[in-house]
Amino acid sequence: MDNELRIAISRTGFQIRVTDERWAHITESHDYMAGYLDHVIETVENPDWLVKGWTDEVIAIKQYPVSPSGKKSLVVVYKDLNEGFVITAFMTSKHEKILKRGIVWER
Repeated sequence: MDNELRIAISRTGFQIRVTDERWAHITESHDYMAGYLDHVIETVENPDWLVKGWTDEVIAIKQYPVSPSGKKSLVVVYKDLNEGFVITAFMTSKHEKILKRGIVWER
């Protein structure tokens, strides 16, 4: 099993793991995410929106007024299971497009 870097508690109360392997994948695919592990945890625990995933994933979105490139939203895709885990995370300025998938919870 991959080593856990951090654990977040989802809105449904499940522990969502961020593993070394997943964090390496995220930061290799989106190098600007390297300093945002705390933000990933915060987005899972305290999102602005939860959106339907492709199958059984949950998409958490949180707006951040200040990022290196201005106002952005952090998107975290994760499995909300008994032993949940983060799949990927990235920043976007077009979160409205993701919201069209179907909001399941909103702040």
